Amino acid sequence: MKKFYKSKSLLKLSFLFAILFSVVSVLNSCKDDEEDEFTDHLVRFEVKATTGVELKTIVTQVGTAQNTMYNTAVTPYVAPWSSDEFFVNSSQSQLNLDANAQMPNSDSELTVTIYVDGEVAKTKTVIGSGIKSVSLDFSFLEL
Repeated sequence: MKKFYKSKSLLKLSFLFAILFSVVSVLNSCKDDEEDEFTDHLVRFEVKATTGVELKTIVTQVGTAQNTMYNTAVTPYVAPWSSDEFFVNSSQSQLNLDANAQMPNSDSELTVTIYVDGEVAKTKTVIGSGIKSVSLDFSFLEL
């Protein structure tokens, strides 16, 4: 009879241990889910051109929110166009900057730049005469 009693106690003890282990495992797995994988970044767009270049259109896009500006400068264009700095959460994933301009000379330049956290993330330049366009995109998934 004592053997039977010991085996029942052992069974109850192992069952209690299994339940306790399950509860601890679930609590530990929930703790890992609370970490935020997305972060905020300081972003700024910039468009530069050589003297005489007339900007026609600048398009900025953050995630799905698009902003289009027409005839943003007068000829001759000297100072760069720049957006204000703003915060973007990396969950937005995609930044786009497009510009087109009337370029008077074969050595005229149009440069677009995306800054992330105060550093150049991407830049692109087009050189030539006539109406030229330049497009640039940046993904936070690349970080």
